[in-house]
Amino acid sequence: MITLYDYELSGNCYKVRLLLSMLGVPYTSHLVDFYPGREHKSDWFLKLNPLGQIPVIDDEGYVLRDAQAILVYLAAKFDGTGKWYPKDDAGALGRIAQWLSFADAITSTASAARLHDGLFYHDVDIAACRAGAHRQFRILDEHLWFAEQDGQDWICSTGHPTIADIACFPYIMLSEEGGISRQDYPAIRRWCDRFRRIRGFNVMPGVFPASPAR
Repeated sequence: MITLYDYELSGNCYKVRLLLSMLGVPYTSHLVDFYPGREHKSDWFLKLNPLGQIPVIDDEGYVLRDAQAILVYLAAKFDGTGKWYPKDDAGALGRIAQWLSFADAITSTASAARLHDGLFYHDVDIAACRAGAHRQFRILDEHLWFAEQDGQDWICSTGHPTIADIACFPYIMLSEEGGISRQDYPAIRRWCDRFRRIRGFNVMPGVFPASPAR
């Protein structure tokens, strides 16, 4: 069985929990005391991930770090439908890789602002983080708006959510905790609502279920 080295408040760990839930893959959580214990910098954890970052998975001896890499691995191994990571569609794979990189940029801005405001650390340029997050949100909002005009609900035009949607969702949904409002991004708000209706969706602190459909 997979072991996930996990922290409940981490958006990157949440990405992995989301995909595992949506794929129906059983796993066990090994909780890491990220704050205040800084267990991710401890000697035992650095043997798992010398970068000292969460999440990490151990799939019966196969150890993998980095949230985006873990999403690729899990979808490639466990998604029998081939929809979350369509391995036979080179164009879709390219688009997914593009948006996984975009998700990293969201982490470096919106997530950093959230960590700053949550008192995890202060050594960031908070104004630059918020400005960077808004630039990324504008790009994604425009992309999603044009996708909607073509009858597409998801970041990549595959007719089904992919790991690109999972990678981008958490720190967008948690952005208000870093002082980054989603008010001016209606296409993002609609996408967030659709995402929360995917079968297998689960919540974390700060992320709530979708409102009942009207």
